Amino acid sequence: MPEPIVSIFSGRASEYLAHKIAEMYGTTLGKTIVTEFSDGEFQPSFEENIRGRDVFLVQSTFAPSDNLFELLLMVDAARRASARKIIAVIPYFGFARQDRKDKPRVSIAAKLVANILNTAGVSRLITIDLHADQIQGFFDVPVDHLYASNIFVPYIESLNLPNLTMASPDTGGTRRAASYAKMLNTGFVICYKQRAKPNVVEEMSLIGDVQGRDVVLIDDIIDTAGSITKAGHLIMDNGANSVRAFCTHPVFSGDALKRIDDSPFTEVVVTDTIPLKIQHDKIKVLTTAGLFAEVIRRVENYESISSLFKFSTK
Repeated sequence: MPEPIVSIFSGRASEYLAHKIAEMYGTTLGKTIVTEFSDGEFQPSFEENIRGRDVFLVQSTFAPSDNLFELLLMVDAARRASARKIIAVIPYFGFARQDRKDKPRVSIAAKLVANILNTAGVSRLITIDLHADQIQGFFDVPVDHLYASNIFVPYIESLNLPNLTMASPDTGGTRRAASYAKMLNTGFVICYKQRAKPNVVEEMSLIGDVQGRDVVLIDDIIDTAGSITKAGHLIMDNGANSVRAFCTHPVFSGDALKRIDDSPFTEVVVTDTIPLKIQHDKIKVLTTAGLFAEVIRRVENYESISSLFKFSTK
């Protein structure tokens, strides 16, 4: 029998997820090793033949930046090993919040990362819930932008909340909240915030009525959890029955877990694009492995990917 053409490999940061993706795809994760040198340099290598194969490299690029550089080295190694195609599967696309010049003399890091991936030899990118949609246009190769709504909407429906209302923790997420509200046939509210500086919210106000409602806050990233927990307190102070938070990428830096612990959230639902540092009673993790496995199958069979998303955040 001819050898299957697909090989799925992983960087060290996302091996926990890549194993599940490979299993759901119906294969095993490819063998790699990473040699570390005493000066801090490292060298990943493929421990099996990948000549002429479609290589899917799974690696989220959360901090530290070694995770991004490891992915780049793997892309370069695959290209030099004569892989037919090199598809970067980046569940969490780091540096995505630096997508424009919001003040003078700063870099547009998301564009720089895209340029580096293009130069390294990526044939295609698969990712989920980019912080900014325009990042797709930074690439010169096809980008399959997936949505966690395929995972979150069925779970929200399973809760059978009697007075559901969707909410956005800031005006930038208005379209996302409105889209979820449309999918779930309910209303939505917006929390309007003003920042004193990055990761610090100075003032927040609520646009809309949450009296007696079961509110679900939806966002793409929870970093320090300052904004979303402040939004949760604001919603409960305005008479909501309950409040939950849903986010795709659980960055959880700084005092995030303490803030979640002290928050009024019934639960915080996240995906496994970033591994949790510690387990937390309020945090529930839903896997993206099945979604990524199905998209890999569709990419290989030249099938529609957009048709997969009856739940879209557009």
